[in-house]
Amino acid sequence: MTNEPTLIAPIDVSQWESLAPRYAALASADLNDETAEDWLGAWSSLAEEVAEGASTLSIRYSQNTADPEREAAWFGYLRAVAPHVREAEHQLKTRWSQAGWRGGNGQLGTVRRRFASDVELFRDESQTLISTAQTRSARYGQIIGGLEIEFDGEGKTLPQMMPYLSETDRTVREGAWRAMMEAREDVRGELNELFDELLGLRVEIARNAGFDNFRDYQWRVMGRFDYSPEDAFAFHDAILKVVVPALARQRERRAADLGLSTIMPWDTQVDPLGTEPLRPFESGEELTERSAAVFDQVDAQLGGYVRRMRDEGLLDLENRKGKAPGGYCATLAQRRLPFIFMNAVGSEQNVRTMLHEAGHAFHVFEARALPFMWQRRSPMEFAEVASMTMELLTAPYVERESGGFFAGADALRARISHLERIISFLPYMAVVDAFQMWVYANPKHSVAERDAAWLALHERFVVGEDWTGLEDIRSGMWQHKLHIFQVPFYYIEYGIAQLGALQVWRNSLGDPAAALASYRHALSLGGTRTLPELFEAAGAKLAFDAETIGELVSLIETTVEGLREQLGEAT
Repeated sequence: MTNEPTLIAPIDVSQWESLAPRYAALASADLNDETAEDWLGAWSSLAEEVAEGASTLSIRYSQNTADPEREAAWFGYLRAVAPHVREAEHQLKTRWSQAGWRGGNGQLGTVRRRFASDVELFRDESQTLISTAQTRSARYGQIIGGLEIEFDGEGKTLPQMMPYLSETDRTVREGAWRAMMEAREDVRGELNELFDELLGLRVEIARNAGFDNFRDYQWRVMGRFDYSPEDAFAFHDAILKVVVPALARQRERRAADLGLSTIMPWDTQVDPLGTEPLRPFESGEELTERSAAVFDQVDAQLGGYVRRMRDEGLLDLENRKGKAPGGYCATLAQRRLPFIFMNAVGSEQNVRTMLHEAGHAFHVFEARALPFMWQRRSPMEFAEVASMTMELLTAPYVERESGGFFAGADALRARISHLERIISFLPYMAVVDAFQMWVYANPKHSVAERDAAWLALHERFVVGEDWTGLEDIRSGMWQHKLHIFQVPFYYIEYGIAQLGALQVWRNSLGDPAAALASYRHALSLGGTRTLPELFEAAGAKLAFDAETIGELVSLIETTVEGLREQLGEAT
């Protein structure tokens, strides 16, 4: 869509004075076994309104980070209102936890667990620090979203540069890659200073809550009740054992296909068989319509969800200068509807992003019947199962002949590319997670030590690429990952979820209807079950071991080999 949608906040959240009386009324209202359910419902309604008002401000800011009015509105909320909201929510969570009501048809156990943890972690002295960290981390989006790269005779944003990395002309690819790196190098010092500031704030917040390090504090904040840091390290080791060798095999095959002795960083996204880059759509409108057509073939109701989002202005898909980087699906809590934001430029990867974010949107739709807001929030590790599964379940339906994106053999190319990217993603995920583990275990590190830690991890996990002479650039590429700046430690979720999604996909190869039914049922549970229980409901298991991962990697490699054979026959 060329023009961004207009969002109207359902409640004015710019002034705490307008919210305070409603929170105060709940804090003083009767709370006993007879009133508990109605009391919780009233609180949920207020929390939904405030959450949607805040989400609207955040969305509007990310749509144009160069707009001073939007920046003032969002940052003003974070600084002047959000600390009071957190304090009021803390008081209500404390009161609720002390009331001990056990109703709710057995679907509030996970909510009570989360509330108890939140109460334990809350510190008055950290509220200003938290708001400062939130506002400062938003600076990352301003810096990256504002980059302009002179290339091919005109100024381009980073997302607009990405399609050049798929060009068959290697000189063009290298030139684009180097231009992008040069632009990032220009802000490297500024981003180092920003991260040092965020690091200090986060360490202080953790210490205020009685933690020796930010990792253990953030583990609790993120509600990671069902696995430990030790499990995460075991996950890294399993990836090193069974996925990294698969990545090496994949890179060797790519080099052979391209007729190269080694793969350089600008050779990882081009089609290895030398065909022109995929151009699956021209506009946001076309991306929407073709996505809906693909989802129709999975289940007509899913396609209907996308069209509803289109009709209600809940999609902002096309890249613009000043738009924050990345993509996300936000929840408008009061309306119980999703909003998809992304930076589409017509690439095959944009299709994957749309299918991914639509999976998040379907989660919102499927869980919206649950009565209380907190029940509708699933653990993020499972929220990503919702999105990654959709990338896989739509794979058989992306052909343009049936309304999808890719004509003829291009559909096979797209499916191969997707599966191969899963293999390359898992080692990279391990690097991002292990890097953050190191950073917060060693908070007094220097910039040089931080870069060296990233470089060592990247060299260990991301194999099969030649970075000779580019080591300095490579050592600073941790700055390319916005999660490290804006949502610390939020990345292993993608790896855990990928394993869940692959298991659902494996189930679908035998019984597509049953796999889809289990998937949608699990989504409808929201956050009313534990993480292992949600995986089980979807037909998967929560696991980090090399055996489980190895079986899934073998399935990917076997499937890719079969698709390559089909592609050879088709061409």
